[in-house]
Formats: sequence, C-alpha cells, structure tokens
Amino acid sequence: MAQGLYHYIREAWKVPNQEMVRTSMITWRTENAVTKIEKPTRLDKARMLGYKAKKGYVVARVRVKRGGRKNPRPRKGRRSKRMTVSKVLKMNYRWVAEQRAQKKFPNLEVLNSYYLAQDGKHYFFEVILVDPAQPEIKSDQVINWITEKNNQGRVFRGLTSAGKKSRGLRNKSPTNKNRPSVRAGHRRGK
Repeated sequence: MAQGLYHYIREAWKVPNQEMVRTSMITWRTENAVTKIEKPTRLDKARMLGYKAKKGYVVARVRVKRGGRKNPRPRKGRRSKRMTVSKVLKMNYRWVAEQRAQKKFPNLEVLNSYYLAQDGKHYFFEVILVDPAQPEIKSDQVINWITEKNNQGRVFRGLTSAGKKSRGLRNKSPTNKNRPSVRAGHRRGK
C-alpha cells in the first residue's frame, strides 16, 4: 500500500538525524528567543495541529531555558520560607513557550504548538499563531471560531492544548477535581 508524503515525514521525525538537528540548534541558539519563520520545520506535525499554508497563519520558533526556575534570594534578614531557591511553576515548558510567542505577537492568537528539539540548556518549540483580523481566517469555517471575542488571550487562560494538559484537564473522569478549574473544585468542597 502506497503511503503519502506526511507519513514519511512523520516516520523520519520519530528517529531524527542527530547531525542535522545538532547543526540546526547551533544556528537556532544565535537567533532571538522568539523568531518568526517562513514555514514549519515539522510540516506533518504542524498540519496535524491545524496549520495551513495560507495568509493569516504564522509559525514562530521559541527557545526556552531548561532547568528549575530560580527565585532571587533575600539579601537582608533571615526568612526561612524565602531562602528556597527553586520556584515551582505549575506550567510545562510548552505552555511557557506559547505565552512568550503570544507576548511577542500580541495581535495574533496561539492555535497550538509542538516540541522540536532540546540540548543541555534549551528546549525548542514551534508555535502556530493565527491572525483573527485576516479575511481569509474569518471566511474559513474550520478556523473562524478563533475570531470570537471569548477566544482572545486564550493562551494566558490555559485554554490551549499545552495549558489544558498542565492544568490536568486531559482526564474527563467524574472524580477529576481539576474540572472546571482547581479553584472551582476547592469552592465546591471536593
């Protein structure tokens, strides 16, 4: 049975060529932390997550530092609870990357994102953004839901795929206390 192009791209990215990825990361490290790119590096993954090669779609490569997030330590006075160095963020790196891309392009909305590569210091993600003001987006029945008012700033409210995963909303069981949100669960006494 003959397979399509995207099948072979997907298979190639399952075990990527290490030399190619390493040389790519050398150039990515010299670029800005959030860089707009012409077309997706992983075309199969981008298409799977809703990317289309038409006006209104933008792809940005985001570099996020690895390791624990650190707090500045107090310079005066001993405060035992403030002496901790690591800061626990209840956000995964992909969600952080999406938020940084949204801040760089405030007129766009984050549709989705995917993992690209990592080295000792950084994670690299690609974020798919959509321009809700474009007439091509408004007339497209598949994507025009993003132009509605209640979808503005969806990445900051944890409504993207990475945000929902980080908030524990992938599980839809009735005993899931995170739904509709952790605070709502506490208010209901769960």
